[in-house]
Amino acid sequence: MVEIMTENKFDYFINGEKNKWEVIIGLEVHAQVLSKSKLFSSSSTKFGAEPNTQVSLVDSALPGMLPVINQFCIEQSIKTGLGLKAKINRHSVFDRKNYFYADLPQGYQISQYKNPIVGEGEVILDMPYGTKKIGIERLHLEQDAGKSIHDMDPENTFVDLNRSGIALMEIVSKPDLRSPEEVNAYVKKLRSIMRYLATCDGNMQEGSLRADVNVSVRKVGDIKYGTRCEIKNVNSIKFMQMAIEYEAKRQVELLEDGKAVDQETRLFDTKKNKTKSMRLKEEAHDYRYFPDPDLLPLEIDKSLIDKLKKTLPELPDEKKDRFMKIYNISAYEANILVSEKEISDYYEEVIKQADKKLAANWIMGDLFAVLNKKNISIARSPVSPKNLSILINLISSEEISGRIAKEVFEIMIEKDDNPKVIVESKGLRQQSDPIELEKIITEILTKNKDKVAQYKNGKEKLFGFFIGQVMKSSGGRANPKLVNEILKSKLK
Repeated sequence: MVEIMTENKFDYFINGEKNKWEVIIGLEVHAQVLSKSKLFSSSSTKFGAEPNTQVSLVDSALPGMLPVINQFCIEQSIKTGLGLKAKINRHSVFDRKNYFYADLPQGYQISQYKNPIVGEGEVILDMPYGTKKIGIERLHLEQDAGKSIHDMDPENTFVDLNRSGIALMEIVSKPDLRSPEEVNAYVKKLRSIMRYLATCDGNMQEGSLRADVNVSVRKVGDIKYGTRCEIKNVNSIKFMQMAIEYEAKRQVELLEDGKAVDQETRLFDTKKNKTKSMRLKEEAHDYRYFPDPDLLPLEIDKSLIDKLKKTLPELPDEKKDRFMKIYNISAYEANILVSEKEISDYYEEVIKQADKKLAANWIMGDLFAVLNKKNISIARSPVSPKNLSILINLISSEEISGRIAKEVFEIMIEKDDNPKVIVESKGLRQQSDPIELEKIITEILTKNKDKVAQYKNGKEKLFGFFIGQVMKSSGGRANPKLVNEILKSKLK
């Protein structure tokens, strides 16, 4: 029996009947360049258009049609490379990658091979056991294929060429990933960086981000890599994790039975939760790469790279460090708040006039709960940053308690009104008059003399009972801090 196990917070292993195995993972992430037009034509890239309505003569590969490079896509790729702290290759070549698919009109894909636009870089992961650096092998530009549709007719396959020619950045990692959890963190971090840079929107449900997952296993302690299998076009992080777990176990079972793992391309069946063979894995020479004769090599000026470098925004890692130093929040809180640019922008808007720690707690707690329930992003939050900051200030100034704040927040979700107006109109202002509170407490202690006696005889848990009675009597508006102070004084 093959069993996946985590021995401690650092290790992810597969226990076979004979050996313990390590999983080696590398990802080829295909990220659609955020651009209004395609890589080699002026056709629109808008998602959801009617089939074959965004196809130029170049995209459909009619004879004599020549590709023209979209300079904006080149700049977007350079920005992504800079965001990955990677080397930008000033000399870059487009190649023809030859293979046949019904939805690839040219019979080849314009891609890059030996001279990609971006070289080695890195992505830093924040894992529960510390930071881990994942190497980037390369980033190259290529055109996407069209889409084959198999479920519209029982006998025929339809082809939609709207995606044909859309610019993709293929970001190839080194085989540095060791678990599905690290893959999860890596894809999210990569997506976050590109969204900060506005070079890819990262919408996996629209096909803007998908990955080929390379998986192999080796005995713990071995240095040599095992035979890898490539799982093609996985379009969600959850499916990537599921595919890795299944494929790693499958390979271990083969090896433990004395069989070999074939180097092949596989597909992941999301309904059966298993991978299945698609074809034997091609090597580079199988694609017969050669420089595209219709496209001159790219010669990128250093001045362009320097200019783009100056336009880079503050990226997640830098923003995390700043949040921790200036706002005095934990690494855990900072990681969450910088995971999406919209979240960090929202947080910084709130704390312009509100307590930084309290704001982090409210955003990560109550606000995130609402957003998850409504399945919306923070950009569509029903509560504006300004009104949330006012609510937090009402808590900080002790005008309302945390309990009342939650009641006010529920009203704000339905109607993003000024919380001060809600507090006044509903009579929810916290009762902080010591004289009034002392009257309430005296009355409750008088009514519960038996419990007062029990408390004085050592039954100190009754303190909570008295607090509850005061809150009930005040309609939940009594200042908890003052109640505690007065009650302790009275019971002495």
